[in-house]
Amino acid sequence: MRLLLLWILNAVALLAVTWLLPSIQVADFGTALVAALVLGFINTLVRPVLTLLTLPITVLTLGIFYLVLNGLLFWLVSALLPGFHVDGFGSALVGAILYGVIAWALSALIPNSRG
Repeated sequence: MRLLLLWILNAVALLAVTWLLPSIQVADFGTALVAALVLGFINTLVRPVLTLLTLPITVLTLGIFYLVLNGLLFWLVSALLPGFHVDGFGSALVGAILYGVIAWALSALIPNSRG
């Protein structure tokens, strides 16, 4: 139940990002649900591998490159899904940061069942 609620809240966070940044568009709530699901899979499966591969440059840039990696993955999802569009890399970078902050804030509203 918690996982389903987190998925819906992530879709709401994506819609909030589209409201804040006009350079990011989502067609409807269904597309936001699919985009949130794909973002979750990409962040779970692809990001750890890319983080390990780009570790030297991340260390050299004192962690700033990790933000670039988040933006690239956000942009990748927009390239894969019709109905979810990001105008450029700058928009993807800002959108990924906003999406992460909003999704974190919304997930903090859900009580933890392990008590």
